[in-house]
Amino acid sequence: MKRSSRISFTSRPALLGAVVMLALTSASVAAADDGPGPLGVTVDAVANRHTLRVGALFGADRADHLAGGHFCTASVVHSPRRDLIVTAAHCVGADSDLVFVPGYRDGQAPYGVWKVDRRYLPDSWAKDQDEDSDLAFATVAQLDGRRIEDVVGGNRFAPGMATGATAVTLTGYPDARETPISCTNKPSPDGTSQQRINCPAFTVGTSGSPWINGDGQVVGVLGGHEEGGSTDDVSYSVVLRSEAAELYQDAAGGS
Repeated sequence: MKRSSRISFTSRPALLGAVVMLALTSASVAAADDGPGPLGVTVDAVANRHTLRVGALFGADRADHLAGGHFCTASVVHSPRRDLIVTAAHCVGADSDLVFVPGYRDGQAPYGVWKVDRRYLPDSWAKDQDEDSDLAFATVAQLDGRRIEDVVGGNRFAPGMATGATAVTLTGYPDARETPISCTNKPSPDGTSQQRINCPAFTVGTSGSPWINGDGQVVGVLGGHEEGGSTDDVSYSVVLRSEAAELYQDAAGGS
């Protein structure tokens, strides 16, 4: 049910690790190339200037030995201070020190290990863990005098976009893999406050994966209903509306 693999959260069975590996080696999963490929097919994510803005979250105690320790996904979004990431609230709600590694692959941190600083969660999540508010931002501290957006860039956070107007690409880190996966498809509404998308093999560890449209805008974040969904093949996000916009403004402004 949950898409975070940290012990402090309820996670889906370990068997899913085997399921995702099987799915990613089956004929139904194409090899990645520079284009989005067919809709609804999960591939190995290409390492490029777009995917390096997506990274894995780790407990701070794993900063010096990253391999096998990631539990959620996050991505850099543009902000005036150039230090902001977005993820799911259930990924950062626990009181523990975290680090973010953009472009993480095979135990390596090609763009550095960034300490997660201040976190911003909706009040309705903090009080009641409302699945319609499963969204969070966090700032990361400077590394060697540089801000993260100056190193990897950032996507625009775009609340208020119509669900399903265009296809979106999800990129995330299943905890059974040391490289990210990617899938492009069109989301659809699920009630008034949630959106869903059909993409296979997005399992434990992919919570927080950004949903990015063709204009480089984040229009969803994997989480929401049952903290991301109850099956590997259907994922959810809260619909990004006024609450998301206000949360972004708070986080971007540092209030």
